[in-house]
Amino acid sequence: MSADIVLVQINQGVARITLNDPPSLNAFNADMGARLVETFAQLDADPSVRAAILTGAGRGFCSGANLAQKADAMAEGESDVGGVLQDFVNPLVASIPQRRVPLVCAVNGPAAGVGLSLALLGDYIVAAESAFFLLAFSRIGLVPDGGATYLLPRRIGLTRATEMALLAERIPASQALGWGMINKVVPDADLAAAADAVAARLAAGPASLARTRQLMLASMHTTLDAQLQAELDNQRWAGKTTDFAEGVSAFLAKRPAQFNGR
Repeated sequence: MSADIVLVQINQGVARITLNDPPSLNAFNADMGARLVETFAQLDADPSVRAAILTGAGRGFCSGANLAQKADAMAEGESDVGGVLQDFVNPLVASIPQRRVPLVCAVNGPAAGVGLSLALLGDYIVAAESAFFLLAFSRIGLVPDGGATYLLPRRIGLTRATEMALLAERIPASQALGWGMINKVVPDADLAAAADAVAARLAAGPASLARTRQLMLASMHTTLDAQLQAELDNQRWAGKTTDFAEGVSAFLAKRPAQFNGR
């Protein structure tokens, strides 16, 4: 496994995760998948980390699966294109809703194929003006994967998601914003600062943010009764945190709250 294909830096409670294969525009492969699964698990277990940013090195966020490696594998008689999905992509995507750490995705350049799925895992998605989003699977005779057929319709609706999947056309950042796929578009030079600002706000927030993101994600595939019960259970938990006590104290004293994430 290439140890530097995913870089991690932690500063003031924020972990910056950088996909690091610029020559391929950070194309996804087994090494990257294994590192991401490992990285997210480690960060989630580290109480000092209270928010994370996912971005790409160089000119791209993630250009999708590494087709050159797939072609080499097919030439050698290894045609199972689902192996990386089964071992790395699907476990990663399935685990994100249960993670404690809020995730900001900073999309620089193309987010294609599984790269689009990675971007959609963000609780907050900010894109550079030059970024674009693409489901190109139909161009090579495959179906969308990485949770795209689940995540994308819930972001932009079935009609637009199906259009993206069938026609495989680029969706520029400005259009993605208009469709509600992402939260914000900024000039390329401002992307890192914009992501840092959001992540810093999340890192300074209460422990309840983790439960809030989990509730929001769960709401997309549950019943009202089940969601009401989940809110009740989580509110009881939040009411016992020191952050809640601090929040009430700060409110009564008319001062900003100083949360510690506990």
